[in-house]
Amino acid sequence: MKQKTIHFLLLPIILVYFSACTTGGSFLSHNVTNVELSNPKFNIVAKNVEGTSKASYIIGLSFSNGFMANTLALARVGGTAKLYDHAIQNLWNNYEAEYGDPGDKKLVLTNIRIDNDMLNLIVYTQTELFITADIIEFVE
Repeated sequence: MKQKTIHFLLLPIILVYFSACTTGGSFLSHNVTNVELSNPKFNIVAKNVEGTSKASYIIGLSFSNGFMANTLALARVGGTAKLYDHAIQNLWNNYEAEYGDPGDKKLVLTNIRIDNDMLNLIVYTQTELFITADIIEFVE
């Protein structure tokens, strides 16, 4: 009888594990651009431009490990699976809405900050990602 109870309790956990939605991580790039600050060849064109992205799930848990947002849940019911990609695209859309079309400008993101906001209610979990950066333009 005791084994049947244990199997009955483990069955939902096993089903969620093998059929659940998971998201997580970010692509960490280690590209380095050296800029000679004694002879600046760049201009700061925008400060604190923000991009956001959100996803919501049922029966799950969202957690953060520093710069990474992770979710383990049964099913996504809203938002996007590509939180980081969507947040960066939103950041560039916000830049374009405020400062115009970047055209052929040589722009780069710098001072990138990543924040997470998570709501865990066991039957519902939501994660929201915020990426904030300064944008500089390289000039000749």
